[in-house]
Amino acid sequence: MAITSLTKAITLIRLSSTQFFSTISPKISQYRNQISLANLLQRYGFPPSQLHTFLKRNHFLLNNSNLHDIQKSLNVLLSFKIPQNSFISLLSDCPAVLDLNFLKKWQIGISESGNLGISPLVISNVLALSRRFQIDPDGFLKSIGVLKGLGFNGGVLTRVLERFPRIIMMKENEICEKIGFLEGIGISGYGIENVFYLFPEVLGFDVENRLKPLLEEFLELGFSENEVKKEIVREPRVFGMELGEMSRCLELLRTLKCRVPIKDSIFSEGEFRAGLKVKLRVDCLCKHGLIRREAFKVLWKEPRLILYEIEEIEKKIEFLVNRMKYGIGCLVEVPEYLGVNFDKQIVPRYNVLEYLRSKGALGFEVGLKSLIKPSRLRFYNLYVKPYPECEKMFGRFAEVAGIQRRHPVGMWKLFKPQNYTESKEDVNNMKFFMEPLV
Repeated sequence: MAITSLTKAITLIRLSSTQFFSTISPKISQYRNQISLANLLQRYGFPPSQLHTFLKRNHFLLNNSNLHDIQKSLNVLLSFKIPQNSFISLLSDCPAVLDLNFLKKWQIGISESGNLGISPLVISNVLALSRRFQIDPDGFLKSIGVLKGLGFNGGVLTRVLERFPRIIMMKENEICEKIGFLEGIGISGYGIENVFYLFPEVLGFDVENRLKPLLEEFLELGFSENEVKKEIVREPRVFGMELGEMSRCLELLRTLKCRVPIKDSIFSEGEFRAGLKVKLRVDCLCKHGLIRREAFKVLWKEPRLILYEIEEIEKKIEFLVNRMKYGIGCLVEVPEYLGVNFDKQIVPRYNVLEYLRSKGALGFEVGLKSLIKPSRLRFYNLYVKPYPECEKMFGRFAEVAGIQRRHPVGMWKLFKPQNYTESKEDVNNMKFFMEPLV
């Protein structure tokens, strides 16, 4: 009887343990797969900081994919020699590209097509596009043939495919319509190539609803056809303007309140060019988080910004946000930050304040306004002069610079009056002159 009870108990324990492990096993298996996939992606250069978000958004890689197939897919992608940044961007934006059958088909298609002179970046863009819109290699190669037939050769073709890969989805008559529009305003074949090379996105704009109304607006603003044509060939990004945007840019320029030399420099290449500069800098500020009204306000308050290169503006914004930890909205209150010299004023002042903050020498919070607005001498007297160790990092008014002498050492010898010999007659004359005075 006791043995029977013991046997039943053992059987019950075995059944319960089997149910327990069958319940928890899938979770453990999925967790192990997740770790294995994360390690695999890291070996191929995927940033660890983005792995959690990537795996959370793409459960299908864990549920429906084999790790060996994923590894083979990654090897196929690497065989295309795609740059690392583009490789990571492709996986993040279009993880479905890791389908092994899809990649093998493209690998065969590209290898059989011979040397087309296609860059790895073009391959990355086309893979993402073809996966989303079900484009096969034969369709892609057919589109390349059409583009070459229309005159897209060499660097122009590569540039267009890198910046505007959707051109492979366009019909031939749609592309011809853009070419016909440019020829209609007097732009020659070389000029058309220049437009497509510098601003390939123009191929995606509608002629009737976008390009022609924009051209009419330029003419209504008083610009001649030759001037507009010249500026389009010189800077095709003018086609990126929205309707009415040029009018707003010119209105801002005409209401600027700044010194005459600055205003002369802004208009040195003409009013049309100045308006385009305003548009490009507004786009730059909006790209980093400002709304258009705030961007126009910043430019109106700090006109020097119109004269600076886009790369220099972006460098200052990156330093402001990533290093100084200020929000982009601070530029609306302190637009002067973008108008001062980065290496001579922003960086030295920030280094001084960071040093004083680390030593506990600042008893209050110094904002962006207090960092930028004071003159160099005032900032030196407030934060540098009391702390001699800061003079070297500040640079200006440092001890090595000192107060410069007006003249070099030994210059006094050149200003020493010439000596003249005194005769007895001169001495007598001086005595006669001084006796009445005494």
